[in-house]
Amino acid sequence: MAGGAPCPRASWQNPAMSTQDITLQLADSRDAGILAGMSRDLIEIGLEWRYRTQSLRQLIAHTETVTLVARHGDTVAGFGIMKYGDEHAHLVLLAVRPDIRRRGIARRLVEWLVMSAATAGVATIHVELRAGNTGAYALYRTLGFAETLRLPGYYAGRETAIRMLRVLRAPFP
Repeated sequence: MAGGAPCPRASWQNPAMSTQDITLQLADSRDAGILAGMSRDLIEIGLEWRYRTQSLRQLIAHTETVTLVARHGDTVAGFGIMKYGDEHAHLVLLAVRPDIRRRGIARRLVEWLVMSAATAGVATIHVELRAGNTGAYALYRTLGFAETLRLPGYYAGRETAIRMLRVLRAPFP
């Protein structure tokens, strides 16, 4: 808008929160229960619940895994988990609460994790997502990921996954 006036908010935006209200920080073991519940309710819907509290505690404590949490005050708004290897990283889980999606939180989480992987010298990052998750697919495409493979039956033998890859550098021979 002219004169430096703020742009009006879109109808889907929460007027009480902006992305500036979100902080990113490493998770600690106290976050495991909340993250497990988010995984069950937002990621693993219709599947066997694999990422329970104990599994999340192990991922949080694992030295080659980063669990990043987006917080709005004391509330967990979203999280991302990435496992790192010498050459490759795997974005294991990514979730944002439905009531605050489309505000750039997932983008900030993934960008931070990608920067971390690049700093660690990782060559590629891969992620799997449900074929029907068009929002996640679009997000990953805008962040430089490319579809490499469709895996029929990947999820519980009945749902197709899309594997996507982002190349950060050429791999070592």
